[in-house]
Parts: sequence; C-alpha cells; structure tokens
Amino acid sequence: MNNKMKIDYKISNEKTVLEICKDKLNISSRLFSKLKNEHIYLNNNLLTTYTPLKEGDILTINMGYAETQDNVVPNNDIHFDILYEDEWLLIVNKPANMPVHPTMMHYEDTLSNGIKAYFESNNLNKKIRLVNRLDKDTSGIVIIAKCEYIQEQLVKQMKQSIFEKEYLALVTGTLPIENRIITIDLPIKRKADSIIERMVAKDGEKAITQYEVIKNFKNNENNEINDDNNYSELNIKLLTGRTHQIRVHFSYLGHPILGDTLYGKGSTLINRQALHARQIKFIHPITKKELTIQAAIPQDILNLI
Repeated sequence: MNNKMKIDYKISNEKTVLEICKDKLNISSRLFSKLKNEHIYLNNNLLTTYTPLKEGDILTINMGYAETQDNVVPNNDIHFDILYEDEWLLIVNKPANMPVHPTMMHYEDTLSNGIKAYFESNNLNKKIRLVNRLDKDTSGIVIIAKCEYIQEQLVKQMKQSIFEKEYLALVTGTLPIENRIITIDLPIKRKADSIIERMVAKDGEKAITQYEVIKNFKNNENNEINDDNNYSELNIKLLTGRTHQIRVHFSYLGHPILGDTLYGKGSTLINRQALHARQIKFIHPITKKELTIQAAIPQDILNLI
C-alpha cells in the first residue's frame, strides 16, 4: 500500500464501508467500484466483503495504486514552473503557446507530456488528471490531481462555486473605470458550424463572469475599439467554467481580448490573447485548509501594463 497517498478514517457508529466512503468521504459510486476489492484496508489488512466493522477500527483507503497512461508520451524538454506540490496535488504555471493535453497536431509538445516526464522522474505511476484547462495561448495556473479522488473533490468545489479562479486580461478598447465589480450573465453554447468556437445564445449553458477595470491605456486620440493603442486592464473572476468563457463574453460586449484571433483579431503588441490565469483559491480536499496560489504575470503582458 502506498503510504503517501492514503486516507485514514476512524470508525465510530458506521455500519458499512459504503456508508463511510459515500457519506463521510464523498467518494463517488464509480470510484468506489474501483477501490472496493483491492484498495480498502481495515487495520492495515485488505478488507474483504464480509469483514465486520467495530468502533475504533481504522479504515484506510489507498489512493496511491499504480496506473498507466500509454497515450501520453513523456517529454523532458517541456518546461513549466511548479507553484505548489504535495502528495496529492501538483500546481504549475503554464507558459503561453503550450497546449495542455495531446492532440493529433500536438502529440508530444504539451503540458501533459511534460507532466508525464516529471511524474516518471519521481517514480509516480499515476494518470495525469487536469482539474482545470487553459487554452494553448492562455498562460497561468493549471492544477493536476495525482489521483481520481482529488480530481473529483476539486471538480465538486468548482460546481459549488467554492473554487475561485481569477484572471488578468487586456481587452481592446477602453472600458469605464467604475470602481466596482460588474457581472456578465450570458449563456454560452458551441457554434453549430464549428468544433472550437463558442457563442452567446439564449439556449446555451449558464455562464457568469465578473470583472473590474483596473486601468485604461490610451496611446492616441483615436479610441476605436479595435485600435491596438487603446486597451483596458481587467481583473476577472469566473463563477462558471464554460469553454472560452472570458473570450466569448468580452467579444460579445465588443471588447475582445487583445490579440485574440478567434474572437477578435491579431495584435501588433502581443502574439497571443492577453489572458493570464493569475490566482486560484480552494479548500484542500485532504487537509481542509484554504489554499491561495498565484502565478507571476508573464513578461509579454507586463510589457503592456
């Protein structure tokens, strides 16, 4: 049994292992079915179906069992900054121009390829479970769960709005500085004729974005929205996590992200969309302590602010 990735539970008046796993530890039925025959122990002995439970016994759930993921090849040339790591979590700062997971066009040059190499160098035989995803040209924080349980718990926090995600963005044109948080509540769905592109639509999924204007940059007298010389720095919080949510919302408002070629147009000031996942805040599923993780603003965005 892996001693680094296990959950101990002292039995009081619970009658069944299923009751403990589902009601006390919030383990899903799907995960429990994987664990029940090989990875649950009672007083350090593998639990059998008919093992009785007694008050004071220690139930141990082993989440550190080995896994394989052959569809991701390791690549030691993929570099990223580690912002936080423990037995359960790895949190990194992804650079721009790096996809998070392999595709036909990017099979070996993604963040997942780098994570796979890092896991192997640390003798960690686990699947790469991305808790959140960023677009290829968006920089910032990506969370990797080292086991399925942690991924489940953090996804639940996101759905319950316990998990806070904060972004820095530069949008084209200048927005008024109102010294208050403004909420965008516009549903989003995939465009019918596109695999990638999303759009605001009444029949879309609920999507809520909050933002505050930090500073305006006006470098000439012509304040056209698409003029590279006029843009606003925003602090953005996501209350939901739809694909391309920030990019779609601000494009719909007429202020696409600076450099966003999908929902706006390219920029002479930056060669990608000026969007950075700068901070996350959540409750650690094991320690129950609040974690706040920040990622330094990349140089290409710093040059513009």
